[in-house]
Amino acid sequence: MDLKDIDLNLLIVFNQLLLEKRVSAVGETLGLSQPAVSNALNRLRRLLGDELFLRTSRGMEPTPFATQLAEPIAYALSTILNTLNQRATFEPAVSTRKFTIGMTDIGEIYFLPKLMDIVARIAPGVSISTVRNTATNLRDEMEAGHVDLAIGLLPQLKAGYFQQRLFKQHYVCMFRQGHALDKKKVSVEEFERADHVVVISPGTGHDKVDESIARKGIRRNVRLTVPHFVAVGHILSTTDMVATVPERYARECLAPFGLKYVHHPVALPEIGINVFWHAKYHKEPGNQWLRSVIFDTFSDRL
Repeated sequence: MDLKDIDLNLLIVFNQLLLEKRVSAVGETLGLSQPAVSNALNRLRRLLGDELFLRTSRGMEPTPFATQLAEPIAYALSTILNTLNQRATFEPAVSTRKFTIGMTDIGEIYFLPKLMDIVARIAPGVSISTVRNTATNLRDEMEAGHVDLAIGLLPQLKAGYFQQRLFKQHYVCMFRQGHALDKKKVSVEEFERADHVVVISPGTGHDKVDESIARKGIRRNVRLTVPHFVAVGHILSTTDMVATVPERYARECLAPFGLKYVHHPVALPEIGINVFWHAKYHKEPGNQWLRSVIFDTFSDRL
């Protein structure tokens, strides 16, 4: 016998008849007519090759074979019912789940200190790891569930992905305290003449800003290029170079490195910073929880 030959409704009638012992009572419980219950029982008798229930003065009594089937069928039906009715939950206070977030190094500098402080308080067993959101396989990794969320400007994440705006990124000109440009306003000419450190970050919002500067015909005197933001604060604090950086990143650098920043002399586009997740995990409770923590903590819309 194959499972495809079995109508689950027949097993439901069987299980109920074990409990009720009367065809009429089973019909009332299941919303079936007495002939429908009898027909279901006859089909199951033919399928299993046993009478299953015999009519007695005490009602329909199970045969030895039916008694043998009673417990495993009841257990199977209960398991199916519980599985279908189960609602996955996520309890941050007791969870030991590890989340992975795609972000740039500048995202790590801006988001992680505050995020980890909150997670430590409300979900002490939860851990977080990061991967670069410029990875060529980010789409596949998120679809497979290996990366839970990604944060940034990620135009490659379109079909099959949800996104939620956190804030718009403004860019400023940053340098050490006491720099020749340490004043209220810097002109485009002064900006061009300065020595620059430039972060080369393809596929990010920062890359879009560099493209915008180039399109405007601004010729920077680039003395140093680096592939990430991690060393920029250290470099600016001990040199006369300047850097074009996101304002939120600049705020984090002022006190630790003794830096200053001014409104950027070049009209630059605002870059939208969003949080992304794959549609497959839109209703996954853990993913929902992490998204809500990030949005509640960093969104300008609150």
